[in-house]
Amino acid sequence: MTSKIVTSHLGGDRFAIDARGHRVHVDQPIDNGGEDTAPTPTELFAASLAGCVAFYARRYLARHNVASDGLSVEAEFSAGGTPNRITDVTVHISPPTALPRERRAAFSAVASHCTLHNILSQPPTVNVRLDLQRAR
Repeated sequence: MTSKIVTSHLGGDRFAIDARGHRVHVDQPIDNGGEDTAPTPTELFAASLAGCVAFYARRYLARHNVASDGLSVEAEFSAGGTPNRITDVTVHISPPTALPRERRAAFSAVASHCTLHNILSQPPTVNVRLDLQRAR
């Protein structure tokens, strides 16, 4: 399966990202020269990881007929280094109170093996190409 994401410049440091008919915006904080109208791409990266973990966690709960009320996932990250990158991410999963004690280890294992976590464990090949034919 191949998916396509299109990113379009909106002015300044603002961009619109289109995927399957959905639109997300990114920007930079004011102290980094942006207008702070949207999350940064780096924040969306961490948010995507948290969202992926939450999806897997919720699916586990559904498979085991456990109510997902109260399920929440938070991601904290640090960035920096040379080259500039996210240096560490901690994902906190707050399971619903309905999750039985004997299911906690399996729940955690499933949630921590979401697609994005797997990608980070075995990074894909990334090619950045200058496509002059596509320039408008």
